[in-house]
Amino acid sequence: MTQKQGFNPYLPSWEYVPDGEPYVFEGRVYVYGSHDRFNGHAFCLNDYVCWSAPEQDLTDWRCEGTIYRSTDDPLDPEGRMCLYAPDVTRGIDGRYYLYYVLDKVPVVSVAVCDTPAGRYRFYGYVSYPDGTRLGEREGDEPQFDPAVLTEGDRVYLYTGFCAPGDASRHGAMATGLAPDMLTVVREPSFVIPSQPYGEGSGFERYEFFEAPSIRKKGDTYYLIYSSVSMHELCYATSRSPLEGFEYGGVVVSNCDLHIDTYKPAGKPMYYGGNNHGSMIEIIGRWYVFYHRHTNGTAFSRQGCIEPLEFGPDGQIVQAEITSCGANGGPLEGRGEYPAYLACHLFTGEDERYSGGFGRHGAWMDSRFPKITQDGRDGDEEVGYIANMTESASAGFKYFDCAGIGKVKIRVRGYCQGLFEIRTSWDGPVLGQIPVGFTNVWTEYETEVAVPDGVQALYLTYRGSGSAALASFTLE
Repeated sequence: MTQKQGFNPYLPSWEYVPDGEPYVFEGRVYVYGSHDRFNGHAFCLNDYVCWSAPEQDLTDWRCEGTIYRSTDDPLDPEGRMCLYAPDVTRGIDGRYYLYYVLDKVPVVSVAVCDTPAGRYRFYGYVSYPDGTRLGEREGDEPQFDPAVLTEGDRVYLYTGFCAPGDASRHGAMATGLAPDMLTVVREPSFVIPSQPYGEGSGFERYEFFEAPSIRKKGDTYYLIYSSVSMHELCYATSRSPLEGFEYGGVVVSNCDLHIDTYKPAGKPMYYGGNNHGSMIEIIGRWYVFYHRHTNGTAFSRQGCIEPLEFGPDGQIVQAEITSCGANGGPLEGRGEYPAYLACHLFTGEDERYSGGFGRHGAWMDSRFPKITQDGRDGDEEVGYIANMTESASAGFKYFDCAGIGKVKIRVRGYCQGLFEIRTSWDGPVLGQIPVGFTNVWTEYETEVAVPDGVQALYLTYRGSGSAALASFTLE
């Protein structure tokens, strides 16, 4: 590669920050999220970190370090709980407020900092005027996944978690807060229904599950959320922040379901799972931040970005998942690229969900490919694709190709077979690269004419055993 480019995932391959909430503060894009652990046994095992980039360059991300620890909350002095998905807002007083929920309590905690990515300190709990914490009063529904918006002297809080079929949970809640950022001044009301209450609402099949996030575009409020299908972020719109939300559509699916431009709409192209993110305008262009699943489990998630397009009436056109979302266009169709940039992973047997979700989940079977890394959590090891068995395919999109006559791959593993090269998931085979047993990364190559223009690249393994794919090179 001759210049720095923007990839998915947009952070280093050894970093796992899902549930991304992006904001532009003073010329930089800051992303707040939960913090998964590589090879972890549960969600959100690590403390909050923050990453930021100049708003004019989404390739130049830097880690701002740990901004908050679970032990900073008085409810968790021994660190037995996890910090679930947070949100941040610039408060009425100009300070920055971090809203979050610990994993075993039903209340919203708040921390505060003078700068966007400094060390936050505990501030208090969202409470009613009498001091009762929101979520603990009789009749309250548990709080979860807080999202927050400050407008002038008004603060709006959105929360909720509603498993399909659970009639005790009614949907996403909107609550008004006082200028102190803590006190409830307008009690919670339900703005998006849960699955048991979806009939006749306009949200049928896309009812609220979790992950509310609030943004405003023009005079319209966009409430983004994860639907009961989990893999998709949907949105609802209203001219009021506290009522009147109507279903809008799907923003992005982390298995690209519903997209029918290059495949059937119902075909999954990656092993999806829960999804959480939001949208943001950066120098006149809108993007959606979401996450994907790696390591064949639900618990090692990575943030991704795609540009967004809007229709004439403000409707969002569903974003297609790619390897180049932060680049603003296709990647250079020449040079070496790491395999962890794969936006598509699949086999001849369709599977919509990663481990821990759905019918059985891809992790239950070693036939399913997965993005992983060597070492332990925190080791700066470059990711790769493991479990490339018969029919396993990895797709990369997009590249601006010109004059490509050779493709190289780096492979290791107990495998005996070949990799087929295509430019579409079901297209003709353009070339084949034989591979064999090797315990070290070994380079193989073949001459192949890749058509000029903007192309995808698909590598499909055929043979026995299991191959791992580290990278590919276009020459």
